[in-house]
Amino acid sequence: MIDMKKTLFIFWVLTSVFAKAQHKVIVDKNGQGDFTSIQTAINSLADTSSADRIIYIKAGVYDEKIFIEKNHVILEGENREKTVITQSIARDEFRCSHKDDWGAATMNVNGDDVTIKNITIKNTFGFDFVEEKNIDCFLDTITHKKRITKTGHQMALRTIKATRLKALNCSFVSLGGDTVSPWNVENGMFYFKNCSMEGGVDFYCPRGWAWAEDCQFYAYGGPASVWHDGSKNVDSKSVMVHCSFKGYDGFLLGRYHRDAQMFFVNCAFADNMKDSAVYHVPNSTATPFGQRIYFYNCHRSSGDFSWFKDHLPDGITEKNITINWVFHNTWNPENQ
Repeated sequence: MIDMKKTLFIFWVLTSVFAKAQHKVIVDKNGQGDFTSIQTAINSLADTSSADRIIYIKAGVYDEKIFIEKNHVILEGENREKTVITQSIARDEFRCSHKDDWGAATMNVNGDDVTIKNITIKNTFGFDFVEEKNIDCFLDTITHKKRITKTGHQMALRTIKATRLKALNCSFVSLGGDTVSPWNVENGMFYFKNCSMEGGVDFYCPRGWAWAEDCQFYAYGGPASVWHDGSKNVDSKSVMVHCSFKGYDGFLLGRYHRDAQMFFVNCAFADNMKDSAVYHVPNSTATPFGQRIYFYNCHRSSGDFSWFKDHLPDGITEKNITINWVFHNTWNPENQ
């Protein structure tokens, strides 16, 4: 005989657990959801959670600066092209009155296990720019002045201490540098899949461990498109797989200021890319790990340059270059 009370209790427990694991709120700027503001929805979440909380964002243009300081948060847009988060921020000007970059981007992340899906994130300062200007800059310890230009640093995404950040089917847009800045050189792990990134100098500039797959990169200007900082751990690496690179006539692929390790695997380079290898910027910072820029099966339709011929570290083949290899089996973003 079935014990109905016991069965109902088990059903209630399972339902409660499932509901908690699938906690979801809806943002609709037109008032047809739980909140009209993305930030208000984030603020409504409990400070701690062991399960992902979903914030589903209906189509619309959200003029908001986003701060995520909580863990296990999923921001999921209704439509990549129609769900847009936008701000106009000159990082150079912002830093004149702020001691660090917290708040310098359209989306600022300081939580772990954060996922961004189906969203366009823009910093429109360069596109909105009217004219160059000199401003007082009290936190600039050298001249106390700063010149603000349309091509200065303009971050769409900036992380501070975050790790295990995922971006799926997203667009990141600015005209200036450092558009996508996932920074945590000590233990940052970052995963980008089917994303587009646009900007100026170093517009994709991860620190730590990063994987970008099926992504499209477009350079509007500057002396490099991608950049990496792997100076805290010899194993840190930035891997780009099945990615395409385009930009202004004569755009440059990449550079680094500190120890870096970059892998380009099965990538496509536009014909107008400059014949200039990924380079180290001369400075006083030591690079004890040496030059570590690697390529495998990358091509231009009009002919390949010698500097991106097949070259991988000793003992490493294309089959070794996997997500588990990059993150040392500590995190598999495809299974979460």
